[in-house]
Amino acid sequence: MIRRLMLLVGMGAAAPAVSAQQPISPERYTLDNGLTVYLVPIAGAPVVTVNVWYNVGSRNERPGRSGFAHLFEHMMFQGSAHVAKGEHFQLVQRAGGNVNGTTNEDRTNYFETLPANRLNLGLWLEADRMRSLAITDENFENQRQTVKEERRLRVDNQPYAGAFVEGLTRAYDSTACYPYSHSVIGSMADLDAARTPDVRAFFDLYYAPNNATVTVVGDFEPAEAKRLIAQYFGDLARGAAPPPVECTGRYEGEPERLVWEDRLANLPAALVAYRIPPHRDADTRPLTLLATILGSGESSRLNRALVREQQVAAQAVAFLDSRRGPGLVIALAIANQGQTADTLAAALHGELARIAREGVTAEELEKARNAYRAERVFERQTSMGIAEAIQHYAHYHDAVAEINSDLARYLSVTAADLQRVAQRYLVPENSLTVLVVPSQRGVQP
Repeated sequence: MIRRLMLLVGMGAAAPAVSAQQPISPERYTLDNGLTVYLVPIAGAPVVTVNVWYNVGSRNERPGRSGFAHLFEHMMFQGSAHVAKGEHFQLVQRAGGNVNGTTNEDRTNYFETLPANRLNLGLWLEADRMRSLAITDENFENQRQTVKEERRLRVDNQPYAGAFVEGLTRAYDSTACYPYSHSVIGSMADLDAARTPDVRAFFDLYYAPNNATVTVVGDFEPAEAKRLIAQYFGDLARGAAPPPVECTGRYEGEPERLVWEDRLANLPAALVAYRIPPHRDADTRPLTLLATILGSGESSRLNRALVREQQVAAQAVAFLDSRRGPGLVIALAIANQGQTADTLAAALHGELARIAREGVTAEELEKARNAYRAERVFERQTSMGIAEAIQHYAHYHDAVAEINSDLARYLSVTAADLQRVAQRYLVPENSLTVLVVPSQRGVQP
């Protein structure tokens, strides 16, 4: 939840319309140092997007060193051999572009959208910091304090945020799946314990060209883009191969329950999380549409049942948190006056059991399909959206070519498919329930 609300940055620049049915066929090649490149020229676009994904997120961290992936989202703007601290933003903005980066469990991305004639600037900036990031004691300490303040602002001092960010990680067994059993933002204790050599070692391992993918989308000449990429990135040294991520998922056992005392919450809340397979699994498609039916918009099942009919909740939503490893379907509700967290949890479980028992209507399924189709259409209206889609399919799917066939698979999902996955995954023995209880003591688990 917090990742969606606060860490993801929506941005992009207009490009000539590319329909959801029109094939996208990026040119892919790999430099000798392992850097993977995707090129998508769009004639007539006024812009070009340079989008870099590093194959590192919080899932790559080890015990005692949480928060490093997110820390580098900040560190990467602290300067490099030819770029002063803070100058990365200035150079892009002065050229008429925009720039940012985000981190989640599975990857870290950085991106610039620039006027089409400034492709060289975006590529040069990304290569310079990949080559020579300024990892100094001063920069590290400055950004450590920045991240700690971000955690205070967005997690520790926000009602319900602690339960969202830390409570839901309890859905994963820390011994069998440490990669997802801790938060992206990391703990204060781990940030305090970190030292500059630890940070430098993390950079050397994960911010190497063989662990990165560069995607360029917009109005450019492929030959010129290749020349610039070879010039700026070609002589970077290949790094060591990062260790594999190990996570054993499970979808059965005993129902889990956690009471989270929240000194900032005025009303009780309940969160219910169900474990689901990695994104590559075919069940992701019906689970995506099921989550839309359950908790997206005013006409969703949970909003109708808990907010409008039963009136036990002031707000009720659900969404899919799909990952490269095991993910979650999350349903949450905030109470109306006079209602308890237990009442909300019972109502959430009841609606989820009902959809598993009775299935969905044809109208609900068609609406969910249309919502998914609309997302794909909007995605292709910006160079940034296209670049991110290519990166997504490169990292979360078996082949980038699925970018052109996946929509048809979603639209072919049936009501029986939705009921089947509801009966398979949305069951008590596969659930974690977090009860958020207002407390004046400020004691949290």
